[in-house]
Amino acid sequence: LKVKQARALLEPKGRREQGRCLIEGVRLIEEALRAGISPALVFFVDQARRSPRSAGLLAAAEAAGAALLELSPGVFGTLSDTVASQGVIAVAPIPRVTLPERAALILVLDQVRDPGNLGAILRSAEAAGVSLVILAPGCVDPWNPKVVRSGMGAHFRLPLVPAATWDSVAAHLQGRPVWLVAAHGALPYDRVVWTAACALIIGSEAAGLSAEADGLGTGHVTIPMAAPVESLNAAMAATVLLFEAARQRRQQDGRSLQS
Repeated sequence: LKVKQARALLEPKGRREQGRCLIEGVRLIEEALRAGISPALVFFVDQARRSPRSAGLLAAAEAAGAALLELSPGVFGTLSDTVASQGVIAVAPIPRVTLPERAALILVLDQVRDPGNLGAILRSAEAAGVSLVILAPGCVDPWNPKVVRSGMGAHFRLPLVPAATWDSVAAHLQGRPVWLVAAHGALPYDRVVWTAACALIIGSEAAGLSAEADGLGTGHVTIPMAAPVESLNAAMAATVLLFEAARQRRQQDGRSLQS
């Protein structure tokens, strides 16, 4: 029964119904424990006990209240889609979102459906100091196991809000400029003042921005290209833009300290 319930977490419906997700791999489970997330259950294969790090992780998870259940490699494989699994998968509660009191920079993702892209964007968002990430309708579920693996722990520290409607997205963005990323013909991204409270909406390379996103925009920004490249993928574009915002904020903080 426990394996059957865990297998349901491979699908969005199961995650919604149970309020749980799967976290696979030693490092990710360690990150979850460090963030105060206590797994309910950890599945493992016998080989995991032979690695000092994996064995230490199992002990730490058990100390945090997790039940441990050893599985045969065949049964374990029905919960994992990685090519070279480390042999540990945790069933953990999806963290409740605590909205920041003051969100300096909000990132909105529009129709980002590729799990690897979304995970990479979340890593960049955390590293660049984004306050809040909103996933507009049409995005892949952020707790999809592939997204969680690609996020490398960002999920456990970054407030993520899956929005059911665009009205909900708009409510989070009130009172701040909202910049939309365009492929061409817009204001170069490094000419935007990113130091005030603002929001950035990024669409997928394939689908672009939806009409709903366009309706919320204050203006459009672009990344000038030195060569005739059609566009960057969403993760790469997000990284360039978010780190420019981080650079400006860091520079502003430096000036404040000097004055």
